[in-house]
Amino acid sequence: MPALRRMPVFVVVGGMLCAAAIVAPAAFSVEPADVPAGYYDSAEGKTGADLHAALHDIIDNGDHLTYDQVWDALKVTDEDPANPANVIMIYSGASMPADANGGGVDQWNREHTWAKSHGDFGTSPGPGTDLFHLRPSEVGVNDTRGNLDFDNGGEPVAGAPGSFVDGDSFEPRDAVKGDVARGIFYMAVRYDGDDGFADLEPNDSVDNGSAPNIGRLSVLLTWNAQDPPDAAEEARNDVIYDQYQHNRNPFIDHPEWAGAIW
Repeated sequence: MPALRRMPVFVVVGGMLCAAAIVAPAAFSVEPADVPAGYYDSAEGKTGADLHAALHDIIDNGDHLTYDQVWDALKVTDEDPANPANVIMIYSGASMPADANGGGVDQWNREHTWAKSHGDFGTSPGPGTDLFHLRPSEVGVNDTRGNLDFDNGGEPVAGAPGSFVDGDSFEPRDAVKGDVARGIFYMAVRYDGDDGFADLEPNDSVDNGSAPNIGRLSVLLTWNAQDPPDAAEEARNDVIYDQYQHNRNPFIDHPEWAGAIW
C-alpha cells in the first residue's frame, strides 16, 4: 500500500495565508469511484490511439455550462469539507469564502489549468467552461500562473506555498500535481478537433504560446504517477458527472490510462 501523504491545509485569516492543520489522507481512496456499470466497456483492452479514440467517444457528450454558471458549480465541486461556506484554492490549498469570487485582489477566480490561450478557446461554452480543468484560485496566484506551461522548478510563488514559477513554466504544490495532470489529459481526449473546437494535445515543450498544446508531457505523466487520485478528487469527478456535465474524467477513474496513451 502506498505511504500516506502528509499535506498542509491553509486558511485565509485577516488577509494572510496561515497553516491550519496537517492531514494525512491515503494515496488511494478506500471506496472506489462511483463509475456507472459499463461506462468504460468500449475502452477496455485498448492502448495508444485506439484508447484515445474510445475514451473520446465515451466522454464527448458532456453538457456545456456557461461561464457564469461555472462560478456556482465551483462552489460545489471545490467546497471545503471542513467549512461548506468556503472553497479550496487549487494552487495554495487555502480555504476562502465561496462568495468571495470575482476579480479583486482579495478574491478568487476561475483558473483554466489548460490555459485558454493555448488553443484560443476563450470562455465560450466548451473547453473554456469545462469543470474538469477549471479550479478556484486566488486572483494574484492565478495572475502569476498566467498561461504558463507546467514543469518543475523556479522561484516560490507568493501566496501559494509549495508552488514554483519561472519564465516559461509553473509547478503546482505536490498535493495537486496529479489533479492538474489528469485535468490536462482529460482536455486532450475530450477536445479532439471534431466539434468546432481546437484539437488539444499535450507535448513535451514549454512556451507553447497560442498553439493548442500544453506541456511538459513527461513531467505531467510523472506527476500523475506520484500523486494518484484521492477521495476528494474522486468525489469531485462524481459531482461533475452527477450534477453538471454528465461525463467523467477517465484519468481519475483509471490513471494508468495516461501512460497507455502517451
